[in-house]
Amino acid sequence: MLVAKSEQGGDAATLAGNTTSVPPETSLETTPVLDVRGLSISFRGRDGITHVTRDVSFSVAPGERVGVVGESGCGKSVTGLSLMGLLPERTAIIDGGIHFDGRDLRKMRPREIRAIRGRDISMIFQEPMTALDPVFTVGQQLMETLRTHYPMPAAEARERAIEALKEVGIPSPERRLEEYPHQFSGGMRQRVMIAMALICKPKLIIADEPTTALDVTVQAQIIDLLKDLSERTGAALLFITHDLGVIAETCSRMITMYAGEVVESAPVDDVLRRPGHPYTSGLLQSLPRLGHRGGRLPFIPGRVPSPGAMPEGCRFQQRCPHASAGCDHYQPMVSIAPGRHARCRRALDLELEGAVE
Repeated sequence: MLVAKSEQGGDAATLAGNTTSVPPETSLETTPVLDVRGLSISFRGRDGITHVTRDVSFSVAPGERVGVVGESGCGKSVTGLSLMGLLPERTAIIDGGIHFDGRDLRKMRPREIRAIRGRDISMIFQEPMTALDPVFTVGQQLMETLRTHYPMPAAEARERAIEALKEVGIPSPERRLEEYPHQFSGGMRQRVMIAMALICKPKLIIADEPTTALDVTVQAQIIDLLKDLSERTGAALLFITHDLGVIAETCSRMITMYAGEVVESAPVDDVLRRPGHPYTSGLLQSLPRLGHRGGRLPFIPGRVPSPGAMPEGCRFQQRCPHASAGCDHYQPMVSIAPGRHARCRRALDLELEGAVE
């Protein structure tokens, strides 16, 4: 069972507010390091244009840890890649605004984006064995990342690389610096990826399911490592995953995505107690719980609509037990409490079950 964290403090927020359409905001009263507004992503293909995400909006404050959750195919990873400017230019169509540290990334030239990528914004990818180059040593790859953005002698870069490996808990870093990725275990490769993401001391780290395919013990170590490094360095963390337990353990705020849209944004503690969107509630109810042995595991009926057949109104309507007249129209984000937003016309009326009392 998920246990609510104490970072946000207090009891679950009482639903209040109005139904004015507003984008999700950061829960911290400060200028966001990342501000995404109305991000829509489509891809050109043989069968025409396929729309993948629609009107994705959220912010991340300096030092904040924000989790992005949802089923596979909901648009989490493609959103992360778009923030890094890593989507293919020939096939990807991107609309909306992406502002980082007050600068509009959409208006920057490729050279300017490359100067930011890896230095100010870094990304930890899902599978380190494919993200790391197998023909270069770990040390060469770490040093290349550093010297690309900060020209320095090779000897100094080597010392910085050794310190980076030490920081992520890799033993004998001087020796392991000379080894190749295949000589590392899955957990150690992931630590190398984290070291590579942190070596230039970025302001924002995008972690795209960094614990995928790792055993539970290593997963816990990676989660603790990311939390500790974020707290010590002050880097903001955008944590993309389908594991709600990881979000509850790592992040202070949660963004739920469904079928290419943000459907809820709220502090993690509030979501665990009282979610504002039926889909978020369904995800929480689907979690296995202690003391429910032999019982039927709850699930969300139906399937996620395909990108080429999205409904015009609420995209969760066909699977929602609370659907009613009016749900077949476009659903804007509504404010349900300070710092809490949901894409549901009934968000103020529903009493949805969370994961904790």
